[in-house]
Amino acid sequence: MVIVNNRDRLEWQSGMTVRSLLDRMRYSYRLITVAVNGQLVPHEDYEDFYLPDEAQVSVFHLAHGG
Repeated sequence: MVIVNNRDRLEWQSGMTVRSLLDRMRYSYRLITVAVNGQLVPHEDYEDFYLPDEAQVSVFHLAHGG
């Protein structure tokens, strides 16, 4: 089981990456920051960062303005 933002629960799958999780959750906003078990994951690592079973994932949509 993977818990996203302390509310959404997804069944964990072997080989699940940050990118596959974002795709599955239909997060498409470009400015997304992800932390897994309290560790920030660099955007360039989303394809290769594998999620462990029981992961706590936080997804933040960054906003900017002027």
